[in-house]
Amino acid sequence: MATAKKTLVIVESPSKAKTIGKFLGSRYKVMASVGHVRDLPKSKLGVDIDNDFEPQYISIRGKGSLIKELKKEAKHASKIYLATDPDREGEAISWHLAYLLGIDNKSKCRIVFNEITQKTIKEAIKNPREIDLSLVDAQQARRVLDRLVGYQISPLLWRKVRTGLSAGRVQSAALKIICDRENLIRNFVPEEYWTIDALFNKGKSFIARLAEKNGKKLAIANKEEADQILADLAQGKYVVNSLDEKERIRKPAAPYTTSSMQQDASNKINFTAKKTMMVAQQLYEGVDIKGRGTIGLVSYIRTDSVRISDEARQAAKDYILANIGEEYYSNNFYSNKKKDVQDAHEAIRPSHVELSPEDIKDSLTKDQYKLYRLIWNRFMASQMTPARFMAVNAAIGSGPYTFKATGSKLLFDGFLKINPPGKDADLNKLLPQMEVGEELALNEIKSEQNFTQPPARFTEASLVKDLEEKEIGRPSTYAPIVATLTDRKYVKKDKKYLVPTDLGFIVTEMIEQYFKEIVDADFTAQMESQLDDVEISDKPWKDVIRGFYGDFSKELEIAEKEIQKVELEDEPTGEICDKCGKPMVKKHGRFGVFAACQGYPECKNTKPIVQSIGVSCPTCGKDIVQRRSKRGRIFYGCSGYPDCQQSYWNKPVNRKCPLCGSLLTEKPGKGEKYECSSSECNYKED
Repeated sequence: MATAKKTLVIVESPSKAKTIGKFLGSRYKVMASVGHVRDLPKSKLGVDIDNDFEPQYISIRGKGSLIKELKKEAKHASKIYLATDPDREGEAISWHLAYLLGIDNKSKCRIVFNEITQKTIKEAIKNPREIDLSLVDAQQARRVLDRLVGYQISPLLWRKVRTGLSAGRVQSAALKIICDRENLIRNFVPEEYWTIDALFNKGKSFIARLAEKNGKKLAIANKEEADQILADLAQGKYVVNSLDEKERIRKPAAPYTTSSMQQDASNKINFTAKKTMMVAQQLYEGVDIKGRGTIGLVSYIRTDSVRISDEARQAAKDYILANIGEEYYSNNFYSNKKKDVQDAHEAIRPSHVELSPEDIKDSLTKDQYKLYRLIWNRFMASQMTPARFMAVNAAIGSGPYTFKATGSKLLFDGFLKINPPGKDADLNKLLPQMEVGEELALNEIKSEQNFTQPPARFTEASLVKDLEEKEIGRPSTYAPIVATLTDRKYVKKDKKYLVPTDLGFIVTEMIEQYFKEIVDADFTAQMESQLDDVEISDKPWKDVIRGFYGDFSKELEIAEKEIQKVELEDEPTGEICDKCGKPMVKKHGRFGVFAACQGYPECKNTKPIVQSIGVSCPTCGKDIVQRRSKRGRIFYGCSGYPDCQQSYWNKPVNRKCPLCGSLLTEKPGKGEKYECSSSECNYKED
């Protein structure tokens, strides 16, 4: 008897395939494309400029056996559904899959879903559609434009500055923003100013700051002015001139978009943008929850929209009424502030509102729990009532001078019950009871010298916010931007701040001089808008490319002729070459930074630059350092090599195995897990 044919469903990731496969059952075969299956070649430009910018797609190297397997399953399937992500990139992957598998674009082969739940998957199966060629063209336009910029400016940088550098349409604009901020900081001239504070006692102490003189805002420029004011106030009385009490509200924020999630994750749980997206992807694709099996915990994570579905709104209402209280529910609606090409998506929200972070904490890694709690709290708070405060503004007069003090009292916590502010926030900053006309007892009055501060350097969070406000790039690009800038050594991190390196300044100045539009924020935003029009208004995508490339090709010719070779100064390591006695300097190679003799090419001595990990070698007591193998793989070995050859593939920690006494090492994977470094011992801990 012949085996019944199955319906083939193709998604992007194996973990998503595993989750969806459980929902659909035995009549379906769910496979993963593991991302893109066709793309522009890495070895060449891959865009036929002379043939109207026709992209030259090829099957991605290493995907041959997978494509063969997909074709085999497609041949025997009763029906094929392409279920890649619900965005431009996902639509393009489906389009490429359709090409490889011989599927008609106009057939109803495409299914999309915003969250991975059994209900949404089965609903999507019932409502297939054609591949959206506007979305495909929008992706092609970006891909080709980025390839034209990156693959033609980058080789120029290799020849003129250093091998391995890169430029990019969005990357270069972001780097200039960071460099411009650094220039503002370097050129900042501090200005002196003084403040005068009075400490009063009315049952309890409180501080008021001098704000006005004769009803006008007062600015104190120097010590002489401050001393004169203190002299004027020396014999004065302090009387309450006015008390202004008003009830104020603080509204909850909208549910997360991709960028607001990245910003909050950076500020509140110290995640990089890259880490945030990695953990969010895990939550979206599915986590094994005790008693529930593998389920997707959050909706699609790449979105510009703050809209939520009626079903999600109802789920939030039911939860709030049942678990928090009727007085806390508010049917809040949020609108998008700008043109939003991704509005087909919802905001990022929990797929199962009833699964609170605490309920499923034991099923999540520490990182998954932290991010899920942020997403769950933000979404639930968005459907709750505002917090209400009584705000008090007191004006205290002494002759022509007016001091001001503010206080507040929390009347109703509203959404703050579930999403409170930071630990340092004081929700009740009370002033004592006072009456207009009442004279206050002065405890102390003092002046203080201050200086204006330069603008702060960007953090990942503030850079993402700035890029979003300037409409540069899109949510999916923010995480790779910072990673690329640091990988290329254009930017280094000082604690959490992004600091441009000399190399970053050199590259920015070069691109700004010869490719001004590439680093211009306004031009980049306008280009982004044109690319959006391909999706929204069916603008032919090659029109956008043609409009850009004419001037760009001329700039390339000029840059090639005029840019002179830049000689970068080598940074000394502080070591002396043990072969010729000259200083050793830092060099950049394929696998990172290494030390080389300054006497090259006469002396070709090189050494790895090692990084101590704060763990002593159990064999000889010297430091264990991070190294790289000849193939570029990181390992950990004794700094006493070759006399001591103790080494580890996994990172050792300062803890010994309770069974055999060998060092414990960090176990690869999610969360903090450790295992014994000895191959003869099976000790592990989670």
